[in-house]
Amino acid sequence: MNLYLVGPRGAGKTTVGRLVSARLRLPFVDADAELERDAGRTIAELFAAEGETGFRARECRVLLALTRRAGAVVATGGGAVLHAEVRAALAATGATVWLDASPAVRATRIADTDRPALTEHGRGLDEERAVARAREPLYRACAAARVGTDGRTTEEVADDVERVWRAAARGDVR
Repeated sequence: MNLYLVGPRGAGKTTVGRLVSARLRLPFVDADAELERDAGRTIAELFAAEGETGFRARECRVLLALTRRAGAVVATGGGAVLHAEVRAALAATGATVWLDASPAVRATRIADTDRPALTEHGRGLDEERAVARAREPLYRACAAARVGTDGRTTEEVADDVERVWRAAARGDVR
């Protein structure tokens, strides 16, 4: 069984995933890093060259390949839940935890990165609000639990994620 971390960019999936994987002694996989390695380009370069449609097709292929692995902690990309086949594969192969942060916190966390704009709002608070409105129902539908990250340490968030993992391993959550 895998442990999948879903949620918007800037929610802490990679940071928390690394800590949880060390605690559980499971390999850690960052889906965005896998995608970049597979494509030989950064996500920003992929968006510029292929547009969002091309990027999402690549993202879907990488995520489906990752769900065929076993026994890993996987930090998915923020848009992983946009693909119905990925949502189904996550549910079939592991426990999924939705890491969430408020749009204001996420906008601050990603302000100095090269992450591409996802909406007509450009990068920033308005975009993060728009992305949250569009994706929150998808995160909610595929996750066994939601763990908020605002104002919390990585260790506190990892504690909650680890509890969900252990409950899933016992069969107490989907």
